[in-house]
This record gives sequence, C-alpha cells and structure tokens, in this order.
Amino acid sequence: MRIATLYGTDRMARDELLTLARDLESAGLDSLWIPEVLGRDPFTVAGYLLANTTSLHIATGIANVYARDPAAMVAGASTLAEFSDGRFQLGLGVSNAYINRARGNPEWQSPKAKVESYVETMRELRLTAPQITYPLFLAAHGPAMLATARKCTDGANTYLMTLEHTRQARDILGPSPALNVVMFCLVETDPILAREIARKAIAPYINLEYYHRVWRTLGFSDRDFESGGSDALIDATVAHGDLSTIRHRVKAQFSAGATRVVVIPLASQGKPDLDLLTALAGMP
Repeated sequence: MRIATLYGTDRMARDELLTLARDLESAGLDSLWIPEVLGRDPFTVAGYLLANTTSLHIATGIANVYARDPAAMVAGASTLAEFSDGRFQLGLGVSNAYINRARGNPEWQSPKAKVESYVETMRELRLTAPQITYPLFLAAHGPAMLATARKCTDGANTYLMTLEHTRQARDILGPSPALNVVMFCLVETDPILAREIARKAIAPYINLEYYHRVWRTLGFSDRDFESGGSDALIDATVAHGDLSTIRHRVKAQFSAGATRVVVIPLASQGKPDLDLLTALAGMP
C-alpha cells in the first residue's frame, strides 16, 4: 500500500521544509506532493528536495496548466526526472478560475477541452524531442475528466472525495491507470473538535461549485454545503478518530481501488502529524 502525503509548504522555512522531506523519507513514505497556488514555484521546490534526498519521490499536486505552456511543463518535468533518476512525478490540473485570475490570467476554458489539448501538445513535444519519461497524473473528479485521465495520462488524482467516489472513479478508469486518492486525516477522538478543525481545513473548497456538482452525485444536497459543511459531509470526506479508525479508512480506499493514498495530515497544532504518517506508512 503506497502512502504519500500532500502538504502546503509555502509558509515553511527552507530548512524546515528539507527536514520534513527527510523525515518523510526516513518514515518510508512513497512520496511528497507539492501544491501550486500563489507561492513558491513547485518545480524549483521539487528540484531542491530531490537534490537533498535519496529515495523519496516528489510530485506536483498539482502543477497548473495555466501557469506554464506545454513545452515548459515537459522541459521542467523531464529535467527533474532525469536529474533525480526517475524520482519525479507530474500531477497537473486546471486549478480554478479564481486562482487563475489572481495569477493575472483571466482566460478560462472548459477544463476537459483545455486539458486534452494541453496533454496532446505535451505528447507531440515528447515524440518530436524524446525526453526522460515520468508518470503523468491528472486532477479529475467528474466522469468526463476521469475519462480524460484514462485516455490521456497515467492516471487520476482525486481530492476531498468519499469512499464511494473512489469506487466510481476506479470503474471509470478501468484496472490499469493509477488512482491517487488525496485524503484529509486527523487523529482526534473528540468528533466535535475534529469537525471544527476539518471545517477550517476544507474552507477553501466548500463553496466551489465544481465540488458541489460531484458531491451531489454522491448523495449530498445544497444543505450539506452550508455553514462550513454538514457533519455528514465532513465525516465522509475527512477521516478522523483514533489511529485504528484512520487506518481502517485508509485501507478501505485501497480496497475500493486506490493505487496510492495521499494523506493530508491535519493536526490541532497546525503542523504535519509525522506520527500519523509514520504509522500509516508502516501498515501491513
């Protein structure tokens, strides 16, 4: 069972970030996934971490297709894969219209059309001037984007979804493509406190319509998206409880078809819960 972690590292000091990466490597985690928002460049961060670790894989989760053209994406990913002996993985996606406007890019296209055209251009570039190979994953939640991931890439990344969504995603992808399930986890046995922490963590996503569309197909209604998210929505999308409960939730994702579970380790003190990650990485 491949256990990875995704953690927003923009506010971490350089040395603190490197210590985290080395601790994850020592704990036996599969990979560290780096998001791209409005802070550090994920390719530069990946290069720094790959140069200062020996076995940990580094992935973008996700690199924004609006932030660089296909040629730049291919060049960055293939260079990192070459210089790290294959320890780089490329996760890409469209982010959202708000983030892209904040980047100074008002353009917004249909995500499916944008990604398919973008990935096809990447493929043509790699055929014209063959580059070092690396896994390519697409952020995908709805059926159309999951079908695009199946057709165009090595697999899909899902985010803030339920166990039933993992089953559905595996059915759409078929048996071969990878399914990387990004999952919020919190060791906290007080459900009221756990939900309070979880609501703060998912606040950037709770009002986004493209999440609502998928959550509705999973049995939730507009009421579940009010006041930071209903208890039912929080409990279905964030694994909280004691360590045994979280292990059970993570194992269930693998049983439902996940190739890799990418844990976002929440903690009441606001720092990565390394004990949780170490325990999950050591699961039999």
